[in-house]
Amino acid sequence: MPDSTWERCPVTLTGTGEAACAALAAAQSDLYHAHYRDDPAVNHALAIEVRAWRRLEGWGVALVLTPWMLARVWLRDTDPGLTLPAGWNAAERGGSEPVVLGPRMVFPVLNATQTAHLNHHPELGHHLLQPLILNLSPYPDADAAFAAWREVIARRDRFAAEKQRECRWQKEVSRREFFTGLGGQS
Repeated sequence: MPDSTWERCPVTLTGTGEAACAALAAAQSDLYHAHYRDDPAVNHALAIEVRAWRRLEGWGVALVLTPWMLARVWLRDTDPGLTLPAGWNAAERGGSEPVVLGPRMVFPVLNATQTAHLNHHPELGHHLLQPLILNLSPYPDADAAFAAWREVIARRDRFAAEKQRECRWQKEVSRREFFTGLGGQS
């Protein structure tokens, strides 16, 4: 029977997350050079950037901009207790072609349920991706892409205020993204 154990992130997620941010950027750079460098569907003008690093209920969380997507990435250095789908253990993924968005996973954070896509990279272990912007062609640079995401959050917050609704986890995650490094590199 294949091992279905979550492969933890081998780099430290503590402190400022400098090692985790460097590992995230390096992993995305490896993917770009190996799989996306000649892809006409990606925005080659965008550099890979990791911003807004923070710790949240055992997860290391950051925004990662690549030429093919802006995503929120969730890393763990402990087993989160999530069951891996068939074909997604570390040994099976190690020899497989990378996928942009793996199987959907549901996990708890801030007393709510989150949905993200499972992914695996040898340098990051298993991790979760929440795509935020998949079509980056309109954005001339990283600041424009991040500004578009900030506008999405502002619109969502205005709508929630008008409807007098609140989503605790979205507010907390978004607030942390705004106030922990969106203005520059983490």
